[in-house]
Amino acid sequence: MPENATPKYPMKFEPAADIARELKRLTRKLNLTHLNPKRIIAFRSFGSKSRARARIWAFPKIWQLALKLPAYYCIEVLSEKFDHLNERQRRQVLVHELLHIPKNFSGAVLPHTRRWHSRLREILNAL
Repeated sequence: MPENATPKYPMKFEPAADIARELKRLTRKLNLTHLNPKRIIAFRSFGSKSRARARIWAFPKIWQLALKLPAYYCIEVLSEKFDHLNERQRRQVLVHELLHIPKNFSGAVLPHTRRWHSRLREILNAL
């Protein structure tokens, strides 16, 4: 792409304080004590062509060591797919993303497994 060209579908990100508050509330309510809500940053994106409603971004160990920073996570909600959901669906999406964070809060992301899915069902039933 030429230096002065603009992308065909520019994406925009902005901090999402409402999502951050909900993530903090969910971590307390669900007793997810291994999570540090101060190091989970929420963003809302606009203009993504992804089919996802939300996604989690990790801060890998190599970058933590290079920058001398602890682990952080970004949870991005894709406005076009997330904002129209009802409150229960939004909570389910956010819990889904939180369950990708391992118990050691290392900066890694857990994949979907049978055990992961059963934990998700168990937590959603508790909501």
